[in-house]
Amino acid sequence: MRFPRVPGPRSLAAQLFAMQAVLIAVVVAGCALFTYLSDRSQAEDAAGRQAMAVARSVADAPSVREAIRTTAEPTKLLQPYALQVQHHTDVDFVTIMDPEGIRWTHPDKDQIGQRFLGHRERALRGESFTEVFSGTLGPSVRAVTPIRAGGADSQIIGLVSAGIRVEEISARVQGQVTALFGVAVTALALGAVGTYVINARLRRHTHGMNAAELSRMHDYHQAALHAVREGLLMLDGQYRVALMNDGGRELLGVVDEGEVVGRSVAELGLPAPLTGALLSAEPRVDEVHLTADRVLVVNTSPVSSGERRGTVVTLRDVTELQSLMGELDSERGFTQALRSQAHEAANRLHTVVSLIELGRAEEAVDFATAELELAQALTDQVVAAVSEPVLAALLLGKTAQANERGVELVVSEESSLDDGLLPDTLPARDLVTILGNLIDNAVDAAQGSVESGVGASRVTVTALTEDSLLVLRVSDTGAGVDPAHAEAVFQRGFTTKPAGPGGRGLGLALVRQAVARHEGTLTVAEAAGGGAEFEVRLPLPKVAAPAVAPSATNAPTVASAHAPTEPALPGGDV
Repeated sequence: MRFPRVPGPRSLAAQLFAMQAVLIAVVVAGCALFTYLSDRSQAEDAAGRQAMAVARSVADAPSVREAIRTTAEPTKLLQPYALQVQHHTDVDFVTIMDPEGIRWTHPDKDQIGQRFLGHRERALRGESFTEVFSGTLGPSVRAVTPIRAGGADSQIIGLVSAGIRVEEISARVQGQVTALFGVAVTALALGAVGTYVINARLRRHTHGMNAAELSRMHDYHQAALHAVREGLLMLDGQYRVALMNDGGRELLGVVDEGEVVGRSVAELGLPAPLTGALLSAEPRVDEVHLTADRVLVVNTSPVSSGERRGTVVTLRDVTELQSLMGELDSERGFTQALRSQAHEAANRLHTVVSLIELGRAEEAVDFATAELELAQALTDQVVAAVSEPVLAALLLGKTAQANERGVELVVSEESSLDDGLLPDTLPARDLVTILGNLIDNAVDAAQGSVESGVGASRVTVTALTEDSLLVLRVSDTGAGVDPAHAEAVFQRGFTTKPAGPGGRGLGLALVRQAVARHEGTLTVAEAAGGGAEFEVRLPLPKVAAPAVAPSATNAPTVASAHAPTEPALPGGDV
């Protein structure tokens, strides 16, 4: 998706490059200026110490004191000596003077006999000091110290000043400054190159967008995440959660996104098949997975650009759709059963008409009455055993379906479930999901035994209450369940039958989901007469009415093609 250009710099990388280049230039220039001033200050201090050392050496020289005390013209002896000291110590001048400041020596002979330009008061008090003063040679850093006749407290007989011109100090610093600016320019160039390289990489990552475009893209991104009703999950290259929208949190049962961001998918506590799909490196397309209370369609798409960057996962809730599809399948089955029953009813009607035409009216009445009594007896027996209306309707409908497939559906003698016994916390839809899928699975297994020539096919259903538990038990005369697959049969996708148009292996997984939602148990074992027996135990509130004792009329009920039909939830299969 490309956002419209916003007036301004071409890209964020270009802005950062310009800013960093200016910043580096300012920092380098500041460091250069600071270093220059620091070096100049250090050079002046060093010049002052050098001048002071020279001045004190001259003042302490015995030959200097002797020349001042014993000769009428000290210049003749002191001038050569001062020039020699000046030459050997790299100072610009060594001036020896009397206490009144009249020079005895100077690098410029014309200045001998003239008054010293500078301060002498502190030296006349016996102190040695340095200063920056502009004299006959220009600005200089000079030291002034007294010359005493003998000991430390003896009479001051003269003064010595040694100095170095500021120009000379500047010349000394100039070389350092040149090297410093060379380093500064090199640092600026390296910083600019590094900045360019970093920002070229940034330019690739931001696709050349400027700051305003990135800000707008972020706003669109946030709005889209909250607007999409499907669940969206983004994983990084190590399969850690990088982002999850509101829909994803709802579908996966996550309260706070901050609790899962940065955690591995394997740590989210999701069902194993769903976790495996999210951790897969291969893309997944429209895979159906079950969580604790939802049926999800999962799509995954890896994000790569030369290397794996992560995975984008979309989650779609199809719980209601799956229920509607199951109801549609049941309606289709009922329609086929009714079509077959209508055909049989037409045959029976033709028989009655033919009997009447043959003048056997009494036999026609007996034949029709027997058929009606058989259908009514079946209904009465089912309702007497299970008077809960939803389950009774389900059993009658499944009876008709089973009959059409050549399978007897029997409600056991011990079944007893009164109307109003089930609490509101146990919705009829969940009961139909559980029992309907178990019966469909059993009918499939029993029909398979007939087709393979094993023997008679029968499905036995038991529904009763026992110790504050609702017990639903469905057994068949099929091939049974391999003990090694006792746990796998409840996993989504497990099936022993060829794949159908809508996929197989979802029914028992839906049963387990509904049972777990109500904190019940689901087990499978070998039936007494062979085949498999599935048992569901759901807890009931303690206030539930006790089960009614089985009556003598609750004899096993055999399926009849005349039984009325009702829609049920999706047929389960293994």
